[in-house]
Amino acid sequence: MTERLIGVDVGGTKMAVAVLDGATLHESHVHPTQTESSEKLIEQLVQAVRAAGDASAVGVAVPSVVDFETGRIRSSVNIPLQDVPLREVLRERLGIPVFVDNDATCAALAEAYNEDGELVARHLVMFTIGTGVGGGIVIGGRIYRGATGAAAELGHTIVGADLSRPPFAHSGHFPQPGSLESLASGSALNLIAEQYGVQAGHVIDAACDGQPGACAAIELLGRRIGIGIANAINTFDPDLVVIGGGVSAAGELLLAPAREEASRFTLSGVGTRTEIKRARYGPLAGVRGAALLAEHELQAEREHQAAAG
Repeated sequence: MTERLIGVDVGGTKMAVAVLDGATLHESHVHPTQTESSEKLIEQLVQAVRAAGDASAVGVAVPSVVDFETGRIRSSVNIPLQDVPLREVLRERLGIPVFVDNDATCAALAEAYNEDGELVARHLVMFTIGTGVGGGIVIGGRIYRGATGAAAELGHTIVGADLSRPPFAHSGHFPQPGSLESLASGSALNLIAEQYGVQAGHVIDAACDGQPGACAAIELLGRRIGIGIANAINTFDPDLVVIGGGVSAAGELLLAPAREEASRFTLSGVGTRTEIKRARYGPLAGVRGAALLAEHELQAEREHQAAAG
């Protein structure tokens, strides 16, 4: 008998909810995110899950830094969940197991598995290139979260800092100067595009139409992303690096220069099996990954309980 699981992907503007039956992900239902208060957002989450029907467990992906063991939101910018014990609150309201994790982490988990639920990349690093740069890491088919559950903030790796004279440049807020997010996000793309006389917000469409300035802007962004990819390959030697997020719509216009720079900056002998590809699931990666999160963690809880006696 297959498990029926619910995945919820909470974004700053939209919330997606979908049911995973075995390996089948059913149609995703999308709603505008309630951002007026934490109470309204929690109530929306509860109602959305109840509307999806009965389930063995729920996985929730949020654009936040999450203490995974407790499900408490440590840091949250775009949604009002700062310091909310979301896992505990939802478990009490819904009466079933709930698991909460970072949205890019959930997307990375989704990308490591195919549509039949089979593991296709044991070791995977994902970059999500949108307004900012997020990241997720899968090692041995399982999410890597680090000591406190906060990994992997790949957008905040420093790829272009001026370290010639201390104290080194530092900002009072993030992203820091020289970080991958400051140099290679969708926001950075708009700044680059302005230098090439391309209207912000229309760079990818213009590049796909062959507009030279837009193509040059996408290429520069791709090369900057390639430096971040090289760092990931040198650190993890993964089977697969995937690029997701809105900017990935540029396809090979972005990926080709990214691969070239990654190859140049990866140590010889490292990453010999690494492939660099566009993410497969697009906007469904978060909700699919959230449902897989519920499946994996529910199984882990059951195994732990069985071992305990």
